[in-house]
Amino acid sequence: MSLAELTVTELIDRLVNGTTTNVEIVKAVLERIREVEGAVNAFITVRPEDELLAEAKAYDDKRQAGEAIGPLQGLPIAIKDSICTKGLLTTAASKMLGEFVPPFDATVIARIRQADGILLGKTNTDEFSMGSTTENSAFGVTRNPRNLDYVPGGSSGGSAAAVAAGEAPIALGADTGGSVRQPAAYCGIVGLKPTYGRISRFGLIAYASSLDQIGVCSRDVADAFLMLSVIAGHDPHDSTSLGTPVPTFPKKADSASLRVGVPDEYFGAGLDDEVRAAIQRTLDLMKGQGHTVVPISLPNSKYSLPTYYIIATAEASSNLARYDGVQYGHRTSQPGGLIDMVTNSRTEAFGDEVKRRIMLGNYVLSGGYHDQYYLKACKVRRLIADDFSRAFEQCDVIVHPIAPSAAFRLGEKTGDPLTMYLTDIYSVTANLAGLPALTLPCGTTKDGLPIGVQVVAATEQEETLCRASLAIEKLLREE
Repeated sequence: MSLAELTVTELIDRLVNGTTTNVEIVKAVLERIREVEGAVNAFITVRPEDELLAEAKAYDDKRQAGEAIGPLQGLPIAIKDSICTKGLLTTAASKMLGEFVPPFDATVIARIRQADGILLGKTNTDEFSMGSTTENSAFGVTRNPRNLDYVPGGSSGGSAAAVAAGEAPIALGADTGGSVRQPAAYCGIVGLKPTYGRISRFGLIAYASSLDQIGVCSRDVADAFLMLSVIAGHDPHDSTSLGTPVPTFPKKADSASLRVGVPDEYFGAGLDDEVRAAIQRTLDLMKGQGHTVVPISLPNSKYSLPTYYIIATAEASSNLARYDGVQYGHRTSQPGGLIDMVTNSRTEAFGDEVKRRIMLGNYVLSGGYHDQYYLKACKVRRLIADDFSRAFEQCDVIVHPIAPSAAFRLGEKTGDPLTMYLTDIYSVTANLAGLPALTLPCGTTKDGLPIGVQVVAATEQEETLCRASLAIEKLLREE
């Protein structure tokens, strides 16, 4: 197996044992990028080869000299292009930030550097993370490495595709309504979104601030939680950052039994039969291994999609108001007066989906509609969170689909925004309730496309989420 296909844990073992070097790993990854990137388009920016190899050699030299190296051991890591990286182009896949080079690192980037990780490059995304397919990027569409005619999911489709294609051993994404977990499922890898506030959002370009959370795309469960242990923790720069300690995560599955909640509401009409069968097979494996499957109800989940799109677009319209052509970002070459300058700058630089969500957000916040839409959505959000709290009195984790179907063809849903938004129906609730959730591959369709199963735990219960996910992963591998 090529070095470009190994997990982070396997690569670290080889580095520690002296059977490979950081230079060899970086060369393997760059060779893989040269082979497939023209077809996949997972990256917006890849750092120069000489810089990457120089950093890799420095870690090899430190290891040979017997010096201590951090937990990431000089491995290359891909970063979603909505996370600020000092001195490295950060565009959010938008013409608005097409030439923006941040003067600072996001907190997660600073922690990766401190843990001795190498920044490989910046991955493609839907513009300002607004989309479910990575078709809304100003830098071209990303394709699914499992089948290039299909979408990789979104908005962190570049990160998921890079990991799935062997272009990076692990990647950071950002998850507002499923934007790490859904593309991970479509590409056949692991996607982790922790509790809201577990990872600092400082330096993450905002879409919807009460929903956004940085997450991880990886090749297995252990890798995802290794990265979480590096980047999680309190940050005084983020007022929503949790102050509780980050738990120690297990690395292997144990024999402890779990109570697994299964919500009726997530297995109704609209769920693809192949997805339903794959999730049911996973539940049957868990039951056969001694875990208890508990029927639960999440009655307010039926309101989750409209609730999400009201809150998310409202916050997006507020967050994106700063891009006015005055301070930074794109400024029109035909400014005219102030109003014309702002109007032309935004018209030229924002894509159609971003404009659509800004208009929706302004509408639900406008006079006469604020209480009818936004305030009501906030109240329903509380009811959705309460449903989960009651459910976790009966179970340790909840297992259900991450999406109604496997990946679909490029362009299949772009003409119908409502149909596109329906792909988020099973993923947005974890964001609305601020819960930790993970998706991992549990099967394939008859056409060979990956199917993902989602595992959700209670607030701040990432350790339980890890144990359950490792158990499911082990069962599926042994099947």
